[in-house]
Amino acid sequence: MSRTYKATGINLKGMPLGEYDRLLTILTPEFGVIRAVAPGARKHKSQFAGRSGLFVVNHLLIAQGRNLDKITQAQTLESYPGLSANLTKLTASQYLAELVLLQALSGQPQEELYELLSEHLRRLENAPIHTVIAHLTQAVFHLLAIAGIGPQVQLCCITQQPLTPDFTNPNWYVGFNVLAGGTVMASAIGPRTVRKIADRLPAARPLPQAIGLRTVRKIGPRTVRKIAQRTEEEGAQESAKLEYDNQSGQKMSSQRALHARINATELALLQQLAAPELPKQKIVTSNIWRRLEQILRQYAEYHFDRQIRAAALIDTCFPIWSGEG
Repeated sequence: MSRTYKATGINLKGMPLGEYDRLLTILTPEFGVIRAVAPGARKHKSQFAGRSGLFVVNHLLIAQGRNLDKITQAQTLESYPGLSANLTKLTASQYLAELVLLQALSGQPQEELYELLSEHLRRLENAPIHTVIAHLTQAVFHLLAIAGIGPQVQLCCITQQPLTPDFTNPNWYVGFNVLAGGTVMASAIGPRTVRKIADRLPAARPLPQAIGLRTVRKIGPRTVRKIAQRTEEEGAQESAKLEYDNQSGQKMSSQRALHARINATELALLQQLAAPELPKQKIVTSNIWRRLEQILRQYAEYHFDRQIRAAALIDTCFPIWSGEG
C-alpha cells in the first residue's frame, strides 16, 4: 500500500500543534473525515499558512504517519472569502461544520455529505445578510435529512394523519415533539403523550452512513429533492430508532424543553424546508426563522447527544425581538 494518497478536502477545524504546525480536521469526499498535520502552517511565510484556513478547499497530497498523517502538498481550489469577511456568515458556517462533524465518518466515502455542505456554504456566502438565518435553517434541515434523522413534518407522528396549516384560525397550532420525531397534532397532545412515545422507542441503531447511504457525483436540485423524499419516508421512523434511556427518560439535550407549539406559518415553512430552494415568503420575519432554527437545533442536539457550540453566537447575531411578529 502506498505511503501517500491524494484527496480533495475542506478544512472544518484547526488547532495549534507544537510550535509552528497546525492539526486540521478535513472533510473529504473520498475518505470522509481525516486529521492531518499542516507542517509549519503557523509560520507567516509558510506555503500552508493560507491553505490551512477554515473552509479552504484544497487538493492534497498526504503522507501516512504512524499516529498522524502529514500534508506534503496543497493546492487551493476554493476558499469562500465571503464567509470570513462577515461574522454572521462565519458563525452560521461554523454551525454547519459542527453539525457535519457530528455525523461524518472516517475511512468511508462521504461524497453526498461533502457536496451538500459545499452547496450550502456557497449559498451562505452569496446570501443577503438578512436571509442568512433562513439559509442556515434550511441547511440544518437538509443535514438532518442526509443523516437519516430528518424530522417528520408532513404527518402527525402519533396518528400518521396529514397536517395542513390552517391560516384562517389565529389560534391553530400543532406540536413539535423531539421524542416523537417531529410534528404532532394538537388533539394528540396530552399529559401522557411523551411517556407513551418513549415506551414505544426501539433499541439503538447506527447512523445511516454506516448502513450505506447512496452517494452522488454532484449536488443540485435533483440531489436535494432526493434528500427531501428521504426525509418524509424516514423522518420519524429513523429518529425513533436512536438511542433512548427508558429508565430516566432523558438524554443530554432532553433536559431542555422537548415539545414546542408551532403555528400555521411555522408549520408551512417547515414543510417546505426539504425543497431544493429556500421558500420564498416575503412576509416571514427573522423571528420566525430564528424560532424554527432553535427547534431544529434542539432536535439535532438531542439526537446527536451533543451541544452545537456555535449556536451561542447565533443567538447573539440573531436576537429575537419582542416587537417583531
